[in-house]
Amino acid sequence: MSTILTSAPAERTWRLPGWAAAIGVLAITALAAGVLGGASRALFVLGCGGVGWYAWRQGPAVHLQAALILFSFAPFVRRLVDLSAGYDQLGLMLIGPLFAILAPVLSLPRLLEERQVPARWIWPLGVVAVCVVYAGLLSLAQADWNNAASGPLKWLAPLLYAAVLMLSADRRELIEAATSAFVIILPITGLYALYQYVDPPDWDRYWMEFAPIISIGQPVPYGVRSFSTMNAPAAYATFTAAGLLLIAFGRRSWPALLLALPAGLGFLLSMYRTAWISLAVGLLFCLLFAETRRRAGLILVGLALAVVLAATLTPFGDVVADRLSSLGEGTKDGSAQERLQEFVTLWNLPDSSLFGTGFTITDVGAAGAMPVDGMIVACWLTMGIVVGGFCLTALLWAIGNALASAWSDRSTEAVVVGALALGALVQLPLANITSGENGFLFWTFAALLVPPDLAEEAA
Repeated sequence: MSTILTSAPAERTWRLPGWAAAIGVLAITALAAGVLGGASRALFVLGCGGVGWYAWRQGPAVHLQAALILFSFAPFVRRLVDLSAGYDQLGLMLIGPLFAILAPVLSLPRLLEERQVPARWIWPLGVVAVCVVYAGLLSLAQADWNNAASGPLKWLAPLLYAAVLMLSADRRELIEAATSAFVIILPITGLYALYQYVDPPDWDRYWMEFAPIISIGQPVPYGVRSFSTMNAPAAYATFTAAGLLLIAFGRRSWPALLLALPAGLGFLLSMYRTAWISLAVGLLFCLLFAETRRRAGLILVGLALAVVLAATLTPFGDVVADRLSSLGEGTKDGSAQERLQEFVTLWNLPDSSLFGTGFTITDVGAAGAMPVDGMIVACWLTMGIVVGGFCLTALLWAIGNALASAWSDRSTEAVVVGALALGALVQLPLANITSGENGFLFWTFAALLVPPDLAEEAA
């Protein structure tokens, strides 16, 4: 692994790479769960914070790899602990990766003083942060202490982390580091997704029985919507789509894509059409640029063939084919009708959610809770029409910055960032892209990796 992942800068004394420390914390927590029980949850969160601090001392690229590993495998370790110590409704261990990316934020004030970037890159960040604080105050005013703490944490931690990377790291170095990490992550998560679909292990079955998420299927063989080592099919598919796109345009893409073949099958078994569309749109975007056109065309043809083979020659072909066919149903699709109904429900509220309810919503599918799909509904319900509108405008602004950078720069790295941003734009009306692991992915890869030349403009 050390030959693939980025190691710490050369020094006289050997140091454990930050990504290896992340793997160590995950492994130790999994092994100690049977002995420590519920106490292992708090220790895991503290361990993640320590990994974040340690990895950041070795550089942004190493820290990004460690964060990707933690976000990819923390939910899996959480399920192992839950099987031993009982189901944790709060999901305390999922806070661990957020603590890891908060560690570098301590250096943000100094970075803001030392380096300037164009205002058009900073303003979207600030607007979203203000909107999140507003929603947190609404929850605080209702004495909803849990959501007043967890909501801002899940939204602000990825945003602040992206700000640190924007001010301190090189875009090319970060993309290469992330690609190297995904070369390791995707084969593992892909193989596990296949195993989970065929015969879900005890810890997954146990968690599925308690988790208030209806989109994960049934805890029986061939009944799971694969979520692999992550917390939901949407998160797994979104991470896999981003990883496949990064690997596709890496320096050694073809061997890496062969290794990631199980991830492609697991990606289909997630049944998450939003990520399917996002990946396809990102590849189509790459067709527009000479630097990426040839490879994007070959990959699109390969993906089309892979989907046909998966739908016709695999034991789960019928399920995949049915899910693919539903893409052509438009507004007749059940999921589309549910999403449209959410707008009607919000509009029919006594005040049409003019001021918002704060972070007081529960997971999608929780008993008695209104489904909340997409950023438009999430911002409207959480922040109200006015403040939520400002938040959405800032998100579109950030995505527009990345797309503009692709058109002006036209390097492979800039085009890939633009493709990820366009994929995020496709997901924006259909999924929450700014909270938790999805927020980490969005802000880091699809919005705020400022090209060096833009930073020099503001100097």
